[in-house]
Amino acid sequence: MKPKRLEGKVALVAGATRGAGRGIAIALGEAGATVYVTGRSVRGNLSEMNRKETIEETAEIINGSGGKAIWVRTDHTKPEEVKSLIEKIDREQGKLDILINDVWGGDPYIQWEKKFWEHSLENGLKVQRTCIDSHLITNFFAAPLMIRNASGLVVEITDGTDYRYRGNVYYTLVKSSVINLARSLSEELKPHGIAVVAITPGFLRSEAMLDYFGVGESNWKDAVLKDPHFIASETPAYIGRAVACLAADENAFSKTGTATSSWKLSEEYDFEDKDGTKPHWGRYFKEKFGEDI
Repeated sequence: MKPKRLEGKVALVAGATRGAGRGIAIALGEAGATVYVTGRSVRGNLSEMNRKETIEETAEIINGSGGKAIWVRTDHTKPEEVKSLIEKIDREQGKLDILINDVWGGDPYIQWEKKFWEHSLENGLKVQRTCIDSHLITNFFAAPLMIRNASGLVVEITDGTDYRYRGNVYYTLVKSSVINLARSLSEELKPHGIAVVAITPGFLRSEAMLDYFGVGESNWKDAVLKDPHFIASETPAYIGRAVACLAADENAFSKTGTATSSWKLSEEYDFEDKDGTKPHWGRYFKEKFGEDI
């Protein structure tokens, strides 16, 4: 049996319905943390993403594996709901050690084929509110609870580790802003012993991506016929294990204010994806495109 490196820790994964958020929540639960999983999709009341995954399912996966998870339906763009959530965690646990901000919800609104002046302005601005506002609101209410114990880890999940253009102005603004948010938060939380790190997955083999290619996890390589780069993809478990290893690292504070990746952390902590492989999107990207990421 693996040692429970996060036994006694309390974590909140905002945006744990699916994808990276679910993978992180599961990994934290496996490592022994008590995990609060939040999002908008619950059975009988799905979010506008209109996908089948729910936060109850995420909690059930964790609890069914011997972990402890508590689901709380929360819209992280609504301050009153986030305030209520943090008060609940304080009341039930008395502390918060790990905060994961993975709220995104922008997929239905990004028009990849459009230049910014052709793109729906309403949808472009909605993406900013959905992602950036939600992260700010969650940090606002969670920070005082973490400061009380003068320790902790905040992880901002993003796409990429720098400020380069990512194929769409509105998408780029969100993802690069999250990196800058982590760096800025680190400056103000540093005196309180709280580390803040931005982390990106590689080509994520999420539930939505598998559906997009019309494949499942058992035959995911068939999607390489549609996109050859999918061969270097990783499951949500990979970034989950990256975050769990970072959270258990006594020297995690040395990374505060930085932006890193699942593949870089796999080199440092020597963990594998759930299929026993060690995907390295950075190396693959360098080989195919001649650029470091």
